[in-house]
Amino acid sequence: MTVTQGTPPWLLLVFSLPSSRASQRVEVWRKLQRYGALALRSSGYVLPNTPATQEKLEWLATAIRNYRGQASVVQVQAFDDLPDKRLRQLFVEARSPDYERLLRELRKIVALSHSRRPAGRLSRLRRRFQEVEAIDFFASPLHGRVETLLARAEEPESIRGDRKSKGKSGDYHNRAWLTRPRPGIDRVSSAWLIRRFIDPKARFVFGNDPGAHPEAIPFDMFHPQGFGHRGEDCTFETLRKEFAIRDARVRWIAQIIHDADLGDEKFGRVEGLGLDQVLNGWARQDLTDDELLRRGMELIEGIYHARE
Repeated sequence: MTVTQGTPPWLLLVFSLPSSRASQRVEVWRKLQRYGALALRSSGYVLPNTPATQEKLEWLATAIRNYRGQASVVQVQAFDDLPDKRLRQLFVEARSPDYERLLRELRKIVALSHSRRPAGRLSRLRRRFQEVEAIDFFASPLHGRVETLLARAEEPESIRGDRKSKGKSGDYHNRAWLTRPRPGIDRVSSAWLIRRFIDPKARFVFGNDPGAHPEAIPFDMFHPQGFGHRGEDCTFETLRKEFAIRDARVRWIAQIIHDADLGDEKFGRVEGLGLDQVLNGWARQDLTDDELLRRGMELIEGIYHARE
């Protein structure tokens, strides 16, 4: 007998509820829909085996038992009538209608002038996109199309030619960049963005008075010069827009930094809260500003690659 090593790739929930529990049956079905579970023709619901999906199914099984039903969560190595490749494809196909609905709605918005685009509707579509993205376990090809169209819909009206000329000119190359001491999440991420996409040879200096460093470009300073918060944007977002950086991963990081720095939950991104706590912890260790910035930039670089 051959014993397969490693964690089984799938989780299977099988359950039954008394016929008198119709409302609970609907409740369970709705939760399974939110979790992205795939209904098998034979019986049960399947999900990829991850700690997060296992916790959800275990709690759901507990709820079913509390409803006087029966439930089991099974780790499955393989289904004899459903190869892994086909099962993954079924998960991708299950997300297609969700993404297609978003595409239809976003095309309607993009067709409108910027002044007529409803901000509340865009926020709802963004939240829905994040919900679908969370259960898109096997990278639907429609994901990128929705993400690109959503970015177009959210992009403010601007003079793009001026932005591009700024980014391409030598005015921002091989320069010193000034920011305040004890850099937090917006400043370390902005420094990472500057060095990675704007000025690869950027040098960073710290101070509170731009007049003391006239040769340096200020960023995230409490002064009108340079680059800082503008409107509802944090400094990272300002830099991304000013230099027309279209990288999808940078756009994702911008949402994380915005929510962590401004705390307005605009994008519903909670990942930055942990990053902010790490930076605050390092700041309490009497690290120099240079070391704090270096560690923070490495942290953002890791997040950037985690999205690959």
